[in-house]
Amino acid sequence: MNKRMIKEIILDQTEEKKRILRSGRIIERENLGLWKQFVENELIKVTMGVRRSGKTVFTHLLLGGQDYAFANFDDERLAFVGTEDLNYILEALYETYGDFEYLLLDEVQNVQGWELFVNRLQRRGINVFVTGSNANLLSRELSTHLTGRYIRMEIFPFSFREFLLWKGINKYQITTKARAMYKRYLEEYIMIGGFPEVVKSPELRNTYLPTLYSSIITRDIVARHNIRFVKTFREMAANIISNFSQIITYNKLKNVHGLKSVHTAKNYMDYLSEAYIVQIVEKYSQKPKEIVNSPKKVYIVDSGLINSFSLSATENKGRLIENLFFIELLRKKSLDRDMEIYYWKDYQDREIDFVVRKGKKVEKLIQVTYATGKDEIEKREKKSLLKGSELLGCKSLTVITWDYEDEENTENRKIVYIPLWKWLLEK
Repeated sequence: MNKRMIKEIILDQTEEKKRILRSGRIIERENLGLWKQFVENELIKVTMGVRRSGKTVFTHLLLGGQDYAFANFDDERLAFVGTEDLNYILEALYETYGDFEYLLLDEVQNVQGWELFVNRLQRRGINVFVTGSNANLLSRELSTHLTGRYIRMEIFPFSFREFLLWKGINKYQITTKARAMYKRYLEEYIMIGGFPEVVKSPELRNTYLPTLYSSIITRDIVARHNIRFVKTFREMAANIISNFSQIITYNKLKNVHGLKSVHTAKNYMDYLSEAYIVQIVEKYSQKPKEIVNSPKKVYIVDSGLINSFSLSATENKGRLIENLFFIELLRKKSLDRDMEIYYWKDYQDREIDFVVRKGKKVEKLIQVTYATGKDEIEKREKKSLLKGSELLGCKSLTVITWDYEDEENTENRKIVYIPLWKWLLEK
């Protein structure tokens, strides 16, 4: 690319920056204030997350009040930018913005050699912010070239609290009317999910979400990893999404889709995980080899994406709320690097949905069930909790329900039952 073309693109993108910041009503993300304290820190700030989850707007808001330069590498006109062009881009930024201390590079992982460029900018004293939609690509290059010199911020689609904020609800009450309202909004949230564009315009979800999914598969996975058997990969991805909140094995995926090896099945799963569509949960064990070899549980980044993909998804209410609960748990994990999340299963098929560990200590055991009363909670779920409590040495036992709240003391253990809507409102 020549310098004149690059300069024109950067100039066009200044208008994009202005449009983002004045595009009507914007909901500030919950953790914006937390990350604001790092704006002036010299470390590189990296905003990561699934495509269209709000990373760019979040980072623009993070830089609010600062004069900063901006380049968006998700612009198709910059699709063929190479390492040799990065200095032209820097020159165009200086010509457009003058001298600047802060720089935002959007979807920078699209450019080969970006990490060395960012490294050089940081050494020159520029406060660099980058966004990206590929976890492995970013983390691999960051760890290689920017060891210890970056802060990672993870962004997910809107949480239930942020969804309520869009609806104009920012104060929570526990009244009969309020409980009914929260449950009604939770039903809607489960159906449409939390992608910002869908929250703003729910009528678009049946067209927007399939298009977004296709874009992620095509641009962030197939093209990036040069997948040869695209049809097979798409079929496997569809299979995994349809089996959300369930246990899968790489060997079964290999056999079902006629893959040449378990290694290929694992690679395909990793690609979906790197693009933030799928989240993989390992089985809890104190033996590292058993963790690696055990079946995995899979969850999807957004319930709206699940519903747009599978007409029968809404029939699986228990699995949907388990998926929703896990994504919220993942949000908490993104702010607490010591937290680890597993599932647990013993040889008698007793299973616990979530094991939360910090360091060597198991802190919480959690079951999720679509139950509205005590009589709807299956005995095996409680028995699994009690057995897990005994074997894992954990006394914090919780059952997330749809609308049942209580505490129960049994076998010298206390089990707390809490409705999903109430748990989601807790920070």
